[in-house]
Amino acid sequence: MRHRPETADRGPRTADRRPGRTAAGTRARRSGESTINATGVSTMTTVPSNDAPATAIYPPLALRFTGRGTEYFGIWIVNLLLTIITLGIYSAWAKVRRLQYFYRHTELADSSFDFHGSPTKILLGRAIALVMIIVYNYLGRIRSPWVLLVLVVFAVMLPWLLRNSFRFRLYNTSWRGTRFHFRGSVAGAYRVFLLNGFLALITLYVLAPFTHQRFKAYQHNNSWFGRSRFSFHASAGRFYLIYLLLLAAIVAFIVVVGMSGLGHAFMVLGQLQKSGGHVDSRAILKSILYLYGALLLFGVLIGPLMHALLTNLIWSCTRLESHRIECQLSPWMLIWIGASNFALVVLTVGLFIPWASVRLAKYQVECVRLLPTSGLQEFVAAEPERVGAIGEEAATAFDFDIAL
Repeated sequence: MRHRPETADRGPRTADRRPGRTAAGTRARRSGESTINATGVSTMTTVPSNDAPATAIYPPLALRFTGRGTEYFGIWIVNLLLTIITLGIYSAWAKVRRLQYFYRHTELADSSFDFHGSPTKILLGRAIALVMIIVYNYLGRIRSPWVLLVLVVFAVMLPWLLRNSFRFRLYNTSWRGTRFHFRGSVAGAYRVFLLNGFLALITLYVLAPFTHQRFKAYQHNNSWFGRSRFSFHASAGRFYLIYLLLLAAIVAFIVVVGMSGLGHAFMVLGQLQKSGGHVDSRAILKSILYLYGALLLFGVLIGPLMHALLTNLIWSCTRLESHRIECQLSPWMLIWIGASNFALVVLTVGLFIPWASVRLAKYQVECVRLLPTSGLQEFVAAEPERVGAIGEEAATAFDFDIAL
């Protein structure tokens, strides 16, 4: 056997001289285990590598309310006294101070919200709303034929007022220096409020749940935080389920009142009065007190129940881009808070109102949490826009719930 001499240019064997033998390939092979199967073919059993990046998991962020009744009492009593002294003119400044207190004590991820509304703009809006109410009441009192025209004008103006209300409230709300916005169109407002409202009216409110769903869809789908958009995903069918529950509660209340004999007592008293018979005034007073007590009990029980179910549905079906919102209000807790607040306000002749407001706000705020899918640093402030307060104040004057 001939010995093959070593050559001077033959270097040491390295893994880099083989095809495909790279540093990455070496690490990949080290992460697996080679075995020989029954046919003699080498196979590789892959073992997960510790170098693989883990999927980021973001914990839920619960809202927190830090307000206290003793703090808010000072703001509330000053607002009340100055509003009385100035014959209501200070009420616009009082509203700003109240909203700023509740906003600035509501926190998300250790950062509070803020309200930037101008009291002078709010006062202007209230003045216009007051003029509208005075004109309507005056024409109605003198039974003027113009009252019908005024009602038509108010109905035509209402969608525009509500849209301006959303714009004003959202634009003047911020978190971490980034403002909210409402970008719903005027045509959309007329379609949702005027057309759907008319359809609900002519169908004897059979379409009321559908109208409510379209109202919330218009409100939430057109709301933005900076450059991030909200979206609404609740179907009209889920609103119908809650409204059917309300209808069942009303029917049950009527049945209970009828079976209790209260309804029969009113019928007998009415017949006696028509026939000229003697009617005991104490019996009438007793029946009225029983009826008002039953209505109060119905409101205390059904009001919080409907509020909890609708609020949970609306917010739990709202998203901010890919971030989900979760709301878990308990109807029984709302019933307890409402009933106890009412009793304490009556016992203290109204002085417990600040503590009642803080107590209710704290519970409702802390039942909401954000389920983020990424870091909150992605939110970018949008371009500012000028919005008036006339719509909000006029709509509030006509008792429309326009809170987002």
